[in-house]
Amino acid sequence: MSFLEQEYREIITKAVCGKGRKFTQATHSVTPSHRPSSILGCWVINHLYNAKKKSEDTVEVNGSYDINIWYSYNDNTKTEVVTERVTYCDYIPLSIKDDNCLNDDYDVICKVVQQPNCLECKIANQGHKIVVEIEREFVVQIIGETKICVKVDPKGCEKDDDDEDWSFDITDEELNDVNPDFLNESSSSSKD
Repeated sequence: MSFLEQEYREIITKAVCGKGRKFTQATHSVTPSHRPSSILGCWVINHLYNAKKKSEDTVEVNGSYDINIWYSYNDNTKTEVVTERVTYCDYIPLSIKDDNCLNDDYDVICKVVQQPNCLECKIANQGHKIVVEIEREFVVQIIGETKICVKVDPKGCEKDDDDEDWSFDITDEELNDVNPDFLNESSSSSKD
């Protein structure tokens, strides 16, 4: 019995061929223009990133963000905001991998689970630098072409009569909303 006689078909489709997730904590050292007295606030903004498949089982995510630190100086009599642009490169291992992809032409979908966020911001021991601890997390998916095999019903698709029996009857509630004087109102207004 041949492949076609068994009534199976091979379908080539795009599917998720790999998945990975990575949580990262990073520490950055920022040098302000004045010796800080205290930290008043820290924000991480302007996050940009892109992802590409690096190797058979790794995705590379390159990105950047701005760290804004509001601090006081001169014995807490003046304040200033220092901004530093940070770049990073995260390698995300694929924990789930399907080796049945047909070619090496992959699409990479990368989603941020946790945007870069400040966990801690403190003045370093020497007092001239500010140390910022940042967290971030990504989930990646590799989309590739793969082949699936499906069984074909020899009878084909049977017509389902229920599909054509859609009931469009008017309900009692809809009938109550009908204005019986609608025609009289519209014809009198058109005479004006």
